[in-house]
Amino acid sequence: MTDGADWTFAMIDLAGFTALTEAHGDDRAADLATDFADLARASLGPDDRFVKAIGDAVLLASPDPSAGLALAERTLAACQGRAGYLLTRTALHHGSATQRSGDFFGSAVNLTARLAAHAAAGQVLATTSVAEVARASGLRVEDLGETTFKNVSVPTRIHTVTLMPGPIVESIDPVCRMRVAHHNAAGFLRHEGAEFWFCSLECATQFAVGRR
Repeated sequence: MTDGADWTFAMIDLAGFTALTEAHGDDRAADLATDFADLARASLGPDDRFVKAIGDAVLLASPDPSAGLALAERTLAACQGRAGYLLTRTALHHGSATQRSGDFFGSAVNLTARLAAHAAAGQVLATTSVAEVARASGLRVEDLGETTFKNVSVPTRIHTVTLMPGPIVESIDPVCRMRVAHHNAAGFLRHEGAEFWFCSLECATQFAVGRR
């Protein structure tokens, strides 16, 4: 049991997980969530902690912001290296937390969860203490100003952090929200001047039927 120690928390979840479940079924969704947790565990550094998996999200802890940023980057790179993965939403925050039986509790964990829910697909959000370390290390950081979160007493200044370049030849399947590399796509359709790429013929069919 440890009380009051400072950690950098990273919460990463899979954007569009509900849509994928509806399109491909519970078994496929469960396999993906399990694989995602395994990727996060494999990305841990010597002093990092895999705290827990929460459905399609993982909570990770590192001893300081530099280690937390590095862990998040390794995890996101591992996800990007997997074919047919969803985009991720990532939050990083440094603060004090209490440990009980390997889990962490406290306002720092709660704020990290709120920040992750606020992130857009493919986005990495960080609070100021983490963003300052990211900027000092040469990463691109953009100040988004202060945001008020539910059950957080004071406004929180948040920042976007660019950990790694985004995919260049990928699109998001409009049905299941899966990332689709164009060279591996099952196909694409043009609709009202836009191109839509699909992970499977089933998704392409659902899309086409819905627009008749």
